[in-house]
Amino acid sequence: MGLNNTPNSNRLHIGIFGKRNSGKSSLINAVTNQDIALVSDIAGTTTDPVYKAMEINGIGPCVFIDTAGFDDDGALGTKRVEMTEKVIDKTDIAIMIINDTDISEEKEWYSKLNKNKIPVIFAVNKIDILENVNDIKKTVKENFNKDIIELSANEKIGIDKIRQELIRYLPESYNLESIVGHLVKSKDVVMLVMPQDIQAPKGRLILPQVQTIRDLLDNKCIVVCVTTENIDDALNSLANPPKLIITDSQVFKTVYEKKPEESLLTSFSVLFAALKGDIEEFVSGADAIDSLNENSRVLIAEACTHAPLSEDIGREKIPAMLRKRIGEGLRIDVVSGVDFPEDLSVYDLIIHCASCMFNKKYVLSRINRAKEKGIPISNYGIVIAKMVGILDKIKI
Repeated sequence: MGLNNTPNSNRLHIGIFGKRNSGKSSLINAVTNQDIALVSDIAGTTTDPVYKAMEINGIGPCVFIDTAGFDDDGALGTKRVEMTEKVIDKTDIAIMIINDTDISEEKEWYSKLNKNKIPVIFAVNKIDILENVNDIKKTVKENFNKDIIELSANEKIGIDKIRQELIRYLPESYNLESIVGHLVKSKDVVMLVMPQDIQAPKGRLILPQVQTIRDLLDNKCIVVCVTTENIDDALNSLANPPKLIITDSQVFKTVYEKKPEESLLTSFSVLFAALKGDIEEFVSGADAIDSLNENSRVLIAEACTHAPLSEDIGREKIPAMLRKRIGEGLRIDVVSGVDFPEDLSVYDLIIHCASCMFNKKYVLSRINRAKEKGIPISNYGIVIAKMVGILDKIKI
């Protein structure tokens, strides 16, 4: 998979924040060396957040998020500011542009970013036309104890400094995490069990499967791919049992019953729960299933937005398993994409998908929101393993 085909969920997310007409869009165009964001002298040109995937030398695959000005006003402006606030949950590194000495709003937004442990790079844009640059620098130093990068996006001044700061703030784990590296070594044989049912897209594999195969190849493993009905034939064709079997969580029980005793077992969903979220929190969250009753309420959150299918794991299979165990009165709500309830206190358990379409920062923000409210949160694969009685027998 080339860099230009890197999924957005695996890219560094860089959010650009500031007041209207501060030069956020022109900065993105200058850093990326492309006219990818609409630039205008009219304040408020950028409305909803704009996401642009790019490849930056020294940084690699990343996504720039161009936000509406946080000083937008009026009813529509309030909605735009709310959309900007939601960007914080997805941001790995923030660039805040400050073009005047009134920084009351910047202080408020810096507090929000700081609360979410997001590093902030301060920049003053339009130094080719601003007359109070030194005053702005002094204000930022006094209030944030930070230096500010002087920029002119139009004149391409200071752009290299922005790139250098972005590199300096790269998370230690950025581009270093392996999906399966903790479970395998070079030349291990790994079997992937991938049902090609109604949910499988015609003519291609789903993203977690593709990424896992690539990661196994990067780890110099020998990869064997089969469908559920061919497990026995595949195992018989091997001279020795595979070191690891990775399965679709839906067929956990079937694969567990067929696997050789010496083969380790996990699922794509479990692997991505560890890669994108907090695996320990997901495992402990699954214990809440034991205390559910017919008066309980469960939230199922899936990252993908798609038309419901008759065999959909989040909308059909997991609810059916839960109701069979708990009772038909169990209330289950399903949300998809970026929809996630503001009020989580009404739920007794949250079950999240593998999150292959979200970046880790966003998944962790959801987990933290649940923890703050004391609501258990788990993951599709972990929950299924729990309900079929093999959670203590799989590798996480």
